[in-house]
Amino acid sequence: MNMNAQAFNQYKRSTVETVSPEKLLIMLYDGAIKNIRNAKNAIEAKDINLAHMKILKTEEIIVELMSTLNMDYEISKGLFNLYEYFYHQLVQANMKKDVELLEQVESFLLELRDTWQEAMEKIKTTAPVSADKPDMVRNTPVHPVSNTPPPAGVRQSINIKG
Repeated sequence: MNMNAQAFNQYKRSTVETVSPEKLLIMLYDGAIKNIRNAKNAIEAKDINLAHMKILKTEEIIVELMSTLNMDYEISKGLFNLYEYFYHQLVQANMKKDVELLEQVESFLLELRDTWQEAMEKIKTTAPVSADKPDMVRNTPVHPVSNTPPPAGVRQSINIKG
């Protein structure tokens, strides 16, 4: 490996090691989508070996997404099942060199990527959590707000003294 390639690999490694978990998630989705697109192009160009390699890289990314899920949350179970489905579809697409199956997985990945990106942007625009009490917001239960008006004769007021 030449000196430039080593430097580039070191740069890539340090980028991944220093990026936030949220950004890393987007990078994984982007990598999977890019590999699927490259695999589709390789299939259309009749480059079966390249298509195989790109689909395998996508499968590896899906396995990484599966292995990093925190299964303490219900949504993680659903995501795991979804990723498992993607993996199965990728295996089938690789065996058959089926562009349509790749397009289906790509479509789902794009939607998930965009959803995560939107969620992260919304979180960034909300007030930051206090440094001395970082878990205060996350551990505070949310109570539903009633839209029913107060009984007749009861005056509403807001106490700002705390």
